[in-house]
Amino acid sequence: MQSGLIFDVKRYAINDGPGIRATVFLKGCPLQCKWCHNPESLSANVQKMYSKSKCIGCLSCVDVCPEDACTMTVDGIVTDTSLCTLCGKCAEICPTKATEMSGRIVTVDEIVKIIDKERIFFDQSGGGVTFSGGEPLMQSEFLIAVLAECGVRGIHRTVDTTGFAPTKRLLEVAKHTDHFLYDVKVMDSERHKRWTSIGNEKILHNLRVLSEIGASINIRLPLINNVNDDLENIEQTALFVAGLAGRKKRINILPYHNIAAGKYQKLGEVFDAGIMAEPGDDDLAKVVRTFAGFGLEAMIGG
Repeated sequence: MQSGLIFDVKRYAINDGPGIRATVFLKGCPLQCKWCHNPESLSANVQKMYSKSKCIGCLSCVDVCPEDACTMTVDGIVTDTSLCTLCGKCAEICPTKATEMSGRIVTVDEIVKIIDKERIFFDQSGGGVTFSGGEPLMQSEFLIAVLAECGVRGIHRTVDTTGFAPTKRLLEVAKHTDHFLYDVKVMDSERHKRWTSIGNEKILHNLRVLSEIGASINIRLPLINNVNDDLENIEQTALFVAGLAGRKKRINILPYHNIAAGKYQKLGEVFDAGIMAEPGDDDLAKVVRTFAGFGLEAMIGG
């Protein structure tokens, strides 16, 4: 039985595809976007998260740890990563969830049972299941197996992807996918690499290929001031999207927000926003008008 590593399942999601959806978040991503709002999605391994503000100093985690990896300090619980085996016993016993584990192994049957419980909402709203991340294509065998089972059950299937994967793998996934949410971040490849750690040639190529086979696609554009909101980049994006084969693609503009700093702190990391800033209403309106000038429908959110 295929298994995969997920870090969350969000029920009643309304911004991850049509209708009311269940969104399954898979761990692991080949990109390292500096604005990422799900930093726990980046690693393909189980991770431990700790929130000092929730900790009541009960020392339950210290007592239960079989490796003596947890120590109480003036800065709260500190974990010796050279000793920690990520067994999760500290998270299980923590009464306030100050310690949590991000990532759990699930089988295809387990995740399908979770999705099946939401069928009533799918049927009433025209919704379904969305696989997000991270990058779900990194766990393609598990993803395809779950998509196939959902297909047998008549559940609408959406894959939210960066598009950075071997083209052959993406096309195999497409055989079992009803709709794609496809990220387009920055058009200039060097600039894309500066902000995400990789160039965008493979991403744009795969988007062309998906369009050519007639896949249903919404483009997602995370909009960040001082990163990709300039008129040149928006016009280049609009020109590229307008030139894709098939039906005109709708663009979902996702405004950057700086609300993930706490997640980085829980992972023991520091979030540095640098020059990144949230776009204002006027910025968003200009982007919508620019896309409209290329005959494309753009909407905020979704």
